[in-house]
Amino acid sequence: MKPTIPKGMRDFSPVDMTRRNFILNAICQVYRQHGYRQIETPAMENLSVLEGKYGAEGDTLLYRVLNSGKLPEGPAKIHDLSEKGLRYDLTVPFARYVVMHRNEITFPFKRYQVQPVWRADRPQKGRYREFYQCDADVIGSDSLLNEVEMVQMITEVFTALDIRTELRVNNRKVLAGLAEKLDIPDRFMELTIGLDKLEKAGLEKVMDEWRSRGIPSEALAKLEELLANSRPAGEPGGHLTEFLRGSEPGEKGIGEVQSVLDLSGREGNASLKFDLTLARGLNYYTGMIFEVKCTEKDSQFGGSLLGGGRYDDLTGVFGLPGVSGVGISFGVDRIHDVMTGLGKFDNRAPGTVTRVMFVNFGEAEAGQALGMADRMRLAGIATEVYPDAAKVKKQMSYADANAIPFVALLGSEEIKSGNVKVKDMRSGEQEDMTVQALIEKIRKDGET
Repeated sequence: MKPTIPKGMRDFSPVDMTRRNFILNAICQVYRQHGYRQIETPAMENLSVLEGKYGAEGDTLLYRVLNSGKLPEGPAKIHDLSEKGLRYDLTVPFARYVVMHRNEITFPFKRYQVQPVWRADRPQKGRYREFYQCDADVIGSDSLLNEVEMVQMITEVFTALDIRTELRVNNRKVLAGLAEKLDIPDRFMELTIGLDKLEKAGLEKVMDEWRSRGIPSEALAKLEELLANSRPAGEPGGHLTEFLRGSEPGEKGIGEVQSVLDLSGREGNASLKFDLTLARGLNYYTGMIFEVKCTEKDSQFGGSLLGGGRYDDLTGVFGLPGVSGVGISFGVDRIHDVMTGLGKFDNRAPGTVTRVMFVNFGEAEAGQALGMADRMRLAGIATEVYPDAAKVKKQMSYADANAIPFVALLGSEEIKSGNVKVKDMRSGEQEDMTVQALIEKIRKDGET
């Protein structure tokens, strides 16, 4: 029987891993430059930590783990079967971490985290059941400078990765004010869920859904007019500001959005835009929210590459109230798919780290090659010695298949001369040189 893997899960080849690490290195370097420090949390959390944090739909997507890995005998309730689950995201485990380690950390606490998460979702293009998130959060400060820093980091990352994007921002207070002024505060969740669907489903279908959920026609008429006047704008605009006048959360949200827009630099590969339809459905968001879409004209990917936002009391459910935080999460797998589809890796992030391979001509020559390879590695150059004294053609094919740019041939004549014959696998050129000259050649090649 041919082996398979579960739907929504993937294997990663050496080329995939090199490319993914290229993305992760770019993101984590930006995080570290802004003072964020790395932590990790377990793959499994208690369901008491996870449940109720992601909304009703999110709870249905949690992967639950059987107690002791086996089913009990006889009928059982769900909590008799499972008390633990695979983490859904990195933010809720981070809140749990902060509460458990509050006496060991100094606030504001800035952390980044790179680990896989799991969701029992329907697999489709750009959506997987297991995928990596790359998060940065700062907790213990309610200053909007943290949001501004998030915008800066997003811009720096997508500039480094050479992907043109649009960074959309909104504020959950704006949406709360919207629900208040529409006189539907009790329909806040229905409102935000519908707004999140607008781009994909279209206004007509979302309006039908809102009607079916009991939102009054007067509120929908005002909402339709507001969306028509607000969506194209890059900033909140007078029409929305006037509509929200008199709503305390609405006015405060507009002020926060405008402050972040005013304080954030506009240069780089993440153009900044206010979007009233951005809602970010997770229950714990309370302030500024972020989402990034790719705007490359040849990109076929329409999903978000990043999400995030402000949460005022996520730690409160774990016994530490009043600790505000804000964070962002890069969708590493989606960024990988976009960069691959756009050919961004064609001249970057090679498929192998090996820079030079020594051909194996036999036991004596291989012994000499091992010594030279050690010297190359001490100089910081990834080097291989082919393990078998196979035909040279086969060894060359191996180097070519693994995109190794240089092959060193060390036969009896080269051993006598103290030099090594080097072939550039890309140009086909060969030349004799010392090991030191080879080291310098490879270093220079890496700079071009």
